[in-house]
Amino acid sequence: MNATAPTTVRAQEAAHFGKLAADWWDPKGSSAMLHRLNPVRLRYIREQLDHHWELDEHDRRPLAGKRAADVGCGAGLLCEPLARLGAEVIGIDAAPENIAAARIHAEGQGLAIDYRAGSIDMLGAQPFDLVTSLEVIEHVEDPAAFVRGLAGALKAGGLLILSTPNRTPVSRLAMITLGEGLGAIPRGTHDWDRFLTPDELRTHLEAAGLEVLDTEGLSFSPTRGFVLGDNLALNYFVTARRR
Repeated sequence: MNATAPTTVRAQEAAHFGKLAADWWDPKGSSAMLHRLNPVRLRYIREQLDHHWELDEHDRRPLAGKRAADVGCGAGLLCEPLARLGAEVIGIDAAPENIAAARIHAEGQGLAIDYRAGSIDMLGAQPFDLVTSLEVIEHVEDPAAFVRGLAGALKAGGLLILSTPNRTPVSRLAMITLGEGLGAIPRGTHDWDRFLTPDELRTHLEAAGLEVLDTEGLSFSPTRGFVLGDNLALNYFVTARRR
């Protein structure tokens, strides 16, 4: 789940997520929470893509002709939907075990996704229309350097979409005390002190030459599950554009 610029990879984080590779695609396994999050993630991403590029919301392959990269891709939970939307997709992850699982699953789905084990330098020199990195920046050693690496991979006018937990008492209670304490999230997944507030993340994005276009909260409703909205206390998405 953690792929970063060379100076920001944390080996212990890569090892932690690599141990989860075998059942990454099991919706009832150790990555069950990611499976529950994925529909909301995809809804947010599709809304941002449609708005930015004025796409037809009914088009099943709106990313045809565009290049996309998912940094910290795990076993490909986001790469595969992006490929189905028509993009030429590269997935990068610091854990080789995750990349191996991603390749096997994509092959079984008939999807041609270029998976690479390593860090941002594995993206190559050709820029991307879209770069995503979801629930990753809180795991890197140097968030500012990580954002600079993501920004540097974008074409002019390209979009960067991030998601990350906010550093609040709500996130500590929900994700660590309850989530990890009760086993819904693998123990040791999060370090609350490494969570970024929206203002901190915005500072990194603007310092990297990006324009922040949208910030939206991800919260949990007992009746509706994970929902998008104005509440940033638990987790949030940010969309930024390369000028």
